[in-house]
Amino acid sequence: MSTRSAALWRGAWFFLLWMLLMQSMKPADLAVGALACAGATWTSLRLMPPASGRMYFGKLLSLLPHFLWESALAGVDVARRALQPRMPLSPGFVSCPLSFPPGLARNIFATITSLLPGSVSAGESEGELVYHCLDDTTPVVEQLWKEERLLARALVAGRRHG
Repeated sequence: MSTRSAALWRGAWFFLLWMLLMQSMKPADLAVGALACAGATWTSLRLMPPASGRMYFGKLLSLLPHFLWESALAGVDVARRALQPRMPLSPGFVSCPLSFPPGLARNIFATITSLLPGSVSAGESEGELVYHCLDDTTPVVEQLWKEERLLARALVAGRRHG
């Protein structure tokens, strides 16, 4: 996608969001909205260039049943650990090398996997995502790789950028 078409699409989405939030057709509100959307579009193009990847929303939505099931299983596991008298925890950090380069796909991956109970993205080190997990003796990285393979259908990684 070219920068021009990316700017047009992003600007249109920002303006639609503005209209949903403001719910006003007053000329002054529309003018302020247009300026705010122009600034948001410029900022988004600087922070996330079009070459940083793209997301297929329909394919991402098709993963919702899997995400809900995994979230329920992980939630039950967290509750079981919390309610056991000895609370079997082994908190720690694990590094997970990913195929997604820095950019949109990696950010979405880190956000979605952080919503699953028991682990949360805690940063990046040497090009790998670092996760804090409740039990570092479990195969956390292997589970993250499984999620990466599933999300790769919906997320197209772009070129590396810095």
